[in-house]
Amino acid sequence: MLLFGMSLIYGATGTLDLAQINASAQGGGAQRDLLLAGTAFVVAGIAFKFGAVPFHMWLPDVYQGATTPITLFIASAPKIAALGMALRLLDNGLSPVGDRWQPMVAVLSALSLILGNFAALMQTNLRRMLAYSTISHIGFLLMGLAGGGVEGHASAVFYAIVYAVTAAAAFGLITLMARQGFDADEIDDYKGLASRQPLMALLFLCVMASLAGVPPFIGFFAKLSVIEGALNGGLLWLAIVGIICAVVGAFYYLRVIKVMYFDQPVEGAHAMTARGEGGVKWLFVVNAGMLLVLSAFLQPLMAWCRSVF
Repeated sequence: MLLFGMSLIYGATGTLDLAQINASAQGGGAQRDLLLAGTAFVVAGIAFKFGAVPFHMWLPDVYQGATTPITLFIASAPKIAALGMALRLLDNGLSPVGDRWQPMVAVLSALSLILGNFAALMQTNLRRMLAYSTISHIGFLLMGLAGGGVEGHASAVFYAIVYAVTAAAAFGLITLMARQGFDADEIDDYKGLASRQPLMALLFLCVMASLAGVPPFIGFFAKLSVIEGALNGGLLWLAIVGIICAVVGAFYYLRVIKVMYFDQPVEGAHAMTARGEGGVKWLFVVNAGMLLVLSAFLQPLMAWCRSVF
C-alpha cells in the first residue's frame, strides 16, 4: 500500500524527490486528485507500520507469539523509524496537502486510543495486554503528528523516544523473569512478586506507572506534551479523547501493580524468580530508573526535539 501510494504520487508530480514533490504540490503543478489518492495510501502504509487501528491486526499476535527478546526489539526501535518515515513523507513531502492528511491521522489516533485501551482491559496475558497498550500509545504518538507544527511534531518525537525506552524496559523485565518452560507472560504469574523479588517488583512498578502516565514518571510528561500538541493544532476533540483514554488505560496498568503487591505469592514450580547475569539485571535497573530520572531533564529533551524542526 505504501509503495502503491508512492507510485501514485510519482504519477501526480513526475518526481520521487521529496522537496520537488513539496514544490509541485504547493505550486499547483501536481494532479491534485491523484496526489490525494497517493497520500491516502501512504497514510495507510504508515498506519500498518505503526500498528494503528484499523491496521493493527498483526500486532497483538506477533507480540504474543514471538520470543520475548524479538518482541522487545519490534516494540521499541521500529516505532522511532516509523515516525521518521512518517515525518519525511508527510511533513517534508506532502505538507501542502496537510489539510487532507492531518484529519486522516487524527481519526487513526482516536480509533487507536479507543480500541487499544478498551481491548487491553480484557487481557489476562501480559504480553498481549502490552500489545494492545502499544496500539493506544501509537494513538498518543499520532495525536502529536496530527496536531502539526513544531510543537506537535516535537511532541511526537519525544513520545516515540520515551515509549521506546519504556517498552524496552517492560519486555526486558519479562525476559529476565522467564525461564525454561515458563514464559512469565500471564498477569497472574506475577502474584506476590513484591514479597519474593522486591527489586523486580519495584522495576515493574516504575515501568507500569510510566506507561500509565503517573507523575513524576516521564510517561506523564510525554502524554501531556502530545495533548498540548493536539490543542495547539486545534484538535480539542482529540485531546479530550486522549485524556479519557489515559484514565481508562491507567486501570490495567494498576492491575499489574496490584497483583504484584497485594495478591498472595504463587507457590510451586512457577514461583517467580529473576534469572540472568547480574550485569543484565542492573542494565534493566538503569533502564527502568531512567523513566524517573529523565523527568528532571524534561526541558532540555523537549528543546532538543524542537530543534529537529
